[in-house]
Amino acid sequence: MPVGRHTLREIMSQPDVWAEALNAFKPQDPLLQAWQESDTFDQVIVTGCGSTYYLALTAARLLRQAGCHALACPASELLMHSNSVCIPNQRYLLLCISRSGTTTETLRAQQHFKARVRGPVITVTCDSGSPLASESDLVIAIDAAQEKSVAQTRSFSSMLVVVQQLAALIAGLDLSASRPLPDLCRHLLERYGDLARSFGEHSAISKFFFLGSDALYGIACEAMLKMKEMSLAYSEAYHTLEFRHGPMSMVGDGSLVIGLISPDASRQEIRVLDEMADLGARVLAIGPAPANAHDKVILPADLPPWCLPVLYLPALQLLAYHRAIHNSCDPDEPKNLSAVISLDDI
Repeated sequence: MPVGRHTLREIMSQPDVWAEALNAFKPQDPLLQAWQESDTFDQVIVTGCGSTYYLALTAARLLRQAGCHALACPASELLMHSNSVCIPNQRYLLLCISRSGTTTETLRAQQHFKARVRGPVITVTCDSGSPLASESDLVIAIDAAQEKSVAQTRSFSSMLVVVQQLAALIAGLDLSASRPLPDLCRHLLERYGDLARSFGEHSAISKFFFLGSDALYGIACEAMLKMKEMSLAYSEAYHTLEFRHGPMSMVGDGSLVIGLISPDASRQEIRVLDEMADLGARVLAIGPAPANAHDKVILPADLPPWCLPVLYLPALQLLAYHRAIHNSCDPDEPKNLSAVISLDDI
């Protein structure tokens, strides 16, 4: 069996699975309508573990852009330190994100929230029959996104497609703007596959830095995690301008700095990449307005900003996959990891 065959197949299957994710989102659900049409909740807590916590970071920023007070919190923090998360006399909605719907911390956090806060729970998952789904008030499930690989790729991106739809619905935006996403994903995989492979197989690169701002910081963190999980390569993620405040001391000839360029702060973010190139780093810019002087992945400039975060992922996932193969790692079964964390003492 070829090493990493499941991971590569799952990455390349994303156009079809994103279409399934768009079909899974039902904006007419009464709970979503109540959220959209009235001041029903004071705060939305978005929770997950590992990759889905990073997805929660992006989700919370998208919801804030939509006008919601939203907070991202690891499920373990919500469970063990809920007094620091939930303020008395506030009305909360919990948005749980989980590929399997069986991760112990997320299940326990959901149960604790329902018992203590007594607010509604929406779950985004890739298993409609999971325990997490069965205890939720609304489930948005993309069963087609389930994976054989341990590291999340199509599951993460498909759940992000749903989260983007949710934020757009709350903001009263036109959901049809997301219809091109599956075809755009296919284009990105085909157009930039060779570029991702060339960087993944570049023996002179020993350190990977992923930089992103606002909603893209969660994407940068997820890209960092994929690189670590799949390839065991040195990788870190930072808010873009924060990278200057100490971490750039690690930059040199063996570094690849990947900048996720946002539509509204591209000038400042590109300047950071220029400075890292001056320090000897190789630079990859991803965005609708990437720097001309660097290697780049160009995203469409005519999409609304809420549609864009998921499009940064395909090239980054392929980069991690090719670095894993280059490092003689099996991205299907990363070292020391399992697909679900189950605990009996929490």
